[in-house]
Amino acid sequence: MHKSWVKQIRARKYWIILLLLVLAATFGATRVGVSRIDLYATPSSHTGPMTFPKDFYWGAAISGQQAESQQPSDWTAFEQDAFKHGRFDTGAIPGAAKPGHIHDLGKSSATVRREKTGFDNMYPEDIAMAKNMGLNAFRTSIDWARLFPREDMQEPDPPGLAFYKGLLAEMKKQGLTPFGTLFHFATPAWFFQPDASGKQGWERQDAMAHWQRYVAAVAENFVPDIEQWCTLNEPLTYIYNGYIEGVFPPLEHRPDVSATADVIEALLNAHVIGYQTLHKVAVAKQAKVNVGIAIHARSFEPLRNWAPLDRLSAEAIDQAWNWDFSDAIKTGQLKLTRTKISKNIAGLKGTADYIGINYYGRCYVKSDIMHPAKPEVLYHDPAAMNEPCNDLGWASYPHGFYRILTEAYRRYKKPIYVLENGTADQAANDVARQKFLVSHLREVWLAINEGKVDIRSYIHWSLFDNFEWAEGFTARFGLVAVDYENGFKRVPRPSAKLYTDITKANGLSAAMLKNLGPP
Repeated sequence: MHKSWVKQIRARKYWIILLLLVLAATFGATRVGVSRIDLYATPSSHTGPMTFPKDFYWGAAISGQQAESQQPSDWTAFEQDAFKHGRFDTGAIPGAAKPGHIHDLGKSSATVRREKTGFDNMYPEDIAMAKNMGLNAFRTSIDWARLFPREDMQEPDPPGLAFYKGLLAEMKKQGLTPFGTLFHFATPAWFFQPDASGKQGWERQDAMAHWQRYVAAVAENFVPDIEQWCTLNEPLTYIYNGYIEGVFPPLEHRPDVSATADVIEALLNAHVIGYQTLHKVAVAKQAKVNVGIAIHARSFEPLRNWAPLDRLSAEAIDQAWNWDFSDAIKTGQLKLTRTKISKNIAGLKGTADYIGINYYGRCYVKSDIMHPAKPEVLYHDPAAMNEPCNDLGWASYPHGFYRILTEAYRRYKKPIYVLENGTADQAANDVARQKFLVSHLREVWLAINEGKVDIRSYIHWSLFDNFEWAEGFTARFGLVAVDYENGFKRVPRPSAKLYTDITKANGLSAAMLKNLGPP
């Protein structure tokens, strides 16, 4: 036997693994870790109608970098560099981006790459369209690079302010409640220039000073026009994709989550600054704000229910991905699962008025006994031939939505706002999106009425097709299609009509549930 293998087998973790395997062989599907749930949808005897609370927010969402014209951001720099060097590939499987690439970006014209969706000029008709769909809420982000395109600026750029003030005025005119996001993955490009110590981005010594300037400007100019605020959109998605997988700027490949601890700590400090500043300005203006974050929650389950290591790994990933960041906000202490990192963050404890949930489906965890610390995460079960999946190969899993919503409420006892939920379906009849919409709204209703969860919004991702990060313009999440090369023409899909019927009825009819709900 090779000496290196002898050393490995003597390590404690391998003895634990071997013990688990013996237990599995002896007792079958052992109760180690989380188990795989066979339910596609949550069982209920209620067949409809399903009426939502009278003050419920029905909305749709976009974000600045994805829908607005290109600003001098880190993402714009990445997009321009990827185009210049022809990096247009995607991963080996659907939904898996290739580091440093933007899928099929070379197929888009210069106008599309620059203007994204034409929203800068078309927002009055887009907001009117949202109103006509029966929506009463609209979520977007305030682009940091649009307000502070240069590092030396002490005050926000007047044209940038004017753009967002015009957008908010249009929303007010149409009676839509704005949901504002401070950080939705993009920062000014200058933010990632190294400082004197060689640090860049969120690890710069002056990072929080720059962030404070931006947040203060946003609060002074947009409170009380915006009451609903999200400080950070999907912080761990940003960490994983930007610092480990290298598919988002800054395109780094750090070995594990421990190596990103300084960035996670900086994002928690950024949240504290955002929370405190928005509340301080609101008090001064005798206004109200509701401030939280949006977590990208997924249902993590073992690929093989009989494998204890799959189950243990799924349990650990569920905690790390879904809850570590929000747990830190609850307790004031950053603890990263399966690491020794434990650190108090000044001012953090309790800085959430609500919990924002973004949910897109299920992931399966497949362990490797030779590399137990690096399990494989799959977006669908390759052996499940009939599993409903979207265009990116992501498994649709409505019951997981119910579990996430009820678990978030159990943990934090805070109001829940669904800030994103949707699916990629480019088909003209988009039946998959219609089924996704009804099935997932059924889970929201069940969570409210049978799970006793305080849920106050459902915001669909997205109102119209837009730039989907490393997937470029290929993934179509919109209720409304965008004909990019034909003047950004908006073409409502059947799901837009369905969502209109839902919002205007404030719920799901029995016919919707029968025809489009889960089997």
